[in-house]
Amino acid sequence: EHLLACKATGTAPRATTTEWIAALPDAIRRRLERTGLIERQERVSVPTLGQWLDTYLSTRRDVKPGTAVFYGHTKRNLLEFFGADRLLDTITAGDADEFRIHLATTEGLAENTVRRRLRMAKQFLNAALRKQIIEANPFADLKTADKPNEAKFYFITKEEAQAVMEACPDGQWRLIFALCRFGGLRCPSEVLRLRWEDMDWERERFTVHASKTEHHDGGIRNVPMFPELRPHLLEAYEQAKPGTEQVITRYQNANQNLRTHFSRIIKRAGLEPWPKLFQNLRSTRETELAKTFPIHVVCKWIGNSQPVAAKHYLQVTEGHYAEAAQNPAQHEAVQDREQQKTKEAETGELCLCGHTQEDTAPCRDMEPLGMGPAGFEPATNGL
Repeated sequence: EHLLACKATGTAPRATTTEWIAALPDAIRRRLERTGLIERQERVSVPTLGQWLDTYLSTRRDVKPGTAVFYGHTKRNLLEFFGADRLLDTITAGDADEFRIHLATTEGLAENTVRRRLRMAKQFLNAALRKQIIEANPFADLKTADKPNEAKFYFITKEEAQAVMEACPDGQWRLIFALCRFGGLRCPSEVLRLRWEDMDWERERFTVHASKTEHHDGGIRNVPMFPELRPHLLEAYEQAKPGTEQVITRYQNANQNLRTHFSRIIKRAGLEPWPKLFQNLRSTRETELAKTFPIHVVCKWIGNSQPVAAKHYLQVTEGHYAEAAQNPAQHEAVQDREQQKTKEAETGELCLCGHTQEDTAPCRDMEPLGMGPAGFEPATNGL
């Protein structure tokens, strides 16, 4: 209260208050500084946002090149919004809210892109929190998990898959498509890492090396040589030159854009390119397999978890509705009801009790009688 009065009158606080301020714990002092009641104390230990991002990112030599690119995008957004000279401990939860709005409006990013940038910003500041540079992470309460977007689901039917297969220019592209559509592999990461030594022809399965999940489970899983996939693997194996290691040899250059080539193939097949070209191939295959095999088995083959599968991969298709409408048990129930209605129409209308009116006795007048003077209770002797 004394500090508020001093701020209102423009006077200096008394000596006892100044001594009290000097003895405050650092956390309480920072709160008073943020309200403007006391002057900010210079702290050499608190870096600026620019300094901290440079320091933190220089230590993350363990991330993949693709992740490093995403880190760079988030760093650029943070520096443009807050400024490189902003002290790290002055960023508040309210500032984080405004940063989120900035990404969605000024930057015009999609909802899931915004969430991914916030997730990385939260990671950057959480590292500072663990080093006790800041007291709290201002991004902690923001939602950063990817939001499922069912509008971008697309189920590639077997007829469409056949049309795309026929439009592929060569065996390499037919195999790329088959590995994604019928094997459920990620493209390009898993498809391009596939080697002939990964093939187990005798047991009809092959090993997939997933860079995306190698920090969770080693990134290795075994996938069956499904009947739709095996002929394309055999064709490519027979055409491979002696000593060839890679299954897909034409697109090992990281600068080549498979999505552009694939879009042209889809258009050549007379189809419109669907959203998430390669991911929907995996999604379609997982949805198909889930109809036949237990979900934990399917997830093992596809290389994701059951929560991720349910949220981002499994689709409800038109085929599900058609099969539900053709359920034999439902047809039997409908037929039973129709037969019952036919029988009722022939024998007479049913009463509420289930008997026809012809079988019931005539109704009698049930006019309620008045209550006697004794009421409901029986007479009691002595009262």
